Amino acid sequence: MARQGPPPAREEDESALVEMLRHSAEHLPAPEDEAFGAFFDRFAGARVVLLGEATHGSSEFYRARAAISRRLIERHGFNIVAVEADWPDASRIDRFVRHREPELDEERAFSRFPTWMWRNREVHDFISWLRRHNEGAAREDRAEFRGLDVYSLGSSMRAVLDYLDRVDPEAAREARSRYRCLTPWQSDPVRYGRAVLMGRQDCEDEAVQQLTELLDRRLEDRRRDPEGWLDAAQNARIVRAAEQYYRLMYRGSTESWNLRDRHMFETLRQVMQVRGPDARAIVWAHNSHIGNASATAMGWQGEFNVGELCRNHFGEEAALIGFGTDRGTVAAADDWDEPMRVKTVLPARDDSYEALFRRTGIARSLTDLRVGHAGNLREALSPPRLERAIGVVYRPETELASHYFRCELPQQFDAYVWFEQTRAVTPLGNEVPEGVLETYPFGV
Repeated sequence: MARQGPPPAREEDESALVEMLRHSAEHLPAPEDEAFGAFFDRFAGARVVLLGEATHGSSEFYRARAAISRRLIERHGFNIVAVEADWPDASRIDRFVRHREPELDEERAFSRFPTWMWRNREVHDFISWLRRHNEGAAREDRAEFRGLDVYSLGSSMRAVLDYLDRVDPEAAREARSRYRCLTPWQSDPVRYGRAVLMGRQDCEDEAVQQLTELLDRRLEDRRRDPEGWLDAAQNARIVRAAEQYYRLMYRGSTESWNLRDRHMFETLRQVMQVRGPDARAIVWAHNSHIGNASATAMGWQGEFNVGELCRNHFGEEAALIGFGTDRGTVAAADDWDEPMRVKTVLPARDDSYEALFRRTGIARSLTDLRVGHAGNLREALSPPRLERAIGVVYRPETELASHYFRCELPQQFDAYVWFEQTRAVTPLGNEVPEGVLETYPFGV
């Protein structure tokens, strides 16, 4: 059952809460300042640090996550960056940053909507740094860049077939026969879900069979080509998960959401397991994925997310860090698959958590919400309020219905990073960025 919001707060109570928040919030320098990352050393003992964002298109969130990640990688031994992106696209970036050979005829990374979410100047600058950082490290110590998402049905099918073509042409022929069921839908998998609903198609058995066969090859193939096998096995998992995801889309949003976030969590666990006992990961994803869903309206209606699964699995070794803003500009579309626009972000509603942070008058801050660090602030912030979430679509004309949900912030996040004003990310065009190799993954 959804929880009811608190009664309207008296003005004097709100003012006291804002003063308490102002006292607890730590002023942050700009993300480009070397001192910025040092504020996050307190989370260096975690095995997984999850870094959120309140929108998919605000520069400050990307730059802050990059600064925190650089600090954790350079100073504290973190060796995996896992992002809310498709595995095949992230694999092209991973080959670049770890100085591995690119695949022949590989597609340009992040060419599918929403291209600006990862194909932007802010991400370009971070992965350029990651490549430089890895250059002086032993091959086994180089930091990875991995994708967690489930949307790459067509690309993942092709990746499985390309791998099998190289190592076992007979197995490749069998895989093509199995995947033939899904091939007509690979460019528009939403149509597959509709076809299943109408009883015209069901490719579940074929996807399961192919995954099972590929996993059965693990001992021989992992000895011969561990990177190739890992990539192929993960792509087979994605085909299986994507088949389920698009089939479930028409049954209800809760089932498909839960499948997607469970897949992202299991992918994170798989990458960490392959890396070994010293694996330490940083996750970049939206607040709605990295906060603890059990403290939000999502969880109250039956949805879980990566943050909740990490909290349950890693306990206090998972640090969940949310991000928020009041106003500015954002890169977003009017609707799915429509062109990116730079849109004005409306000032946050007065009954939201964002409004409390705005009233502190602090331009940038870090608020530690963990038990033992926040004092009485946790209790004071616990009554549910609204929180804003902007994805790749932003509809300011229907903002309350489209972008706000209720939550309990101190239970949702271990810490909260605040930027009073933010601006849109800078998308990259089709050109090769100046001064980088022609093999740079955004330029091929």
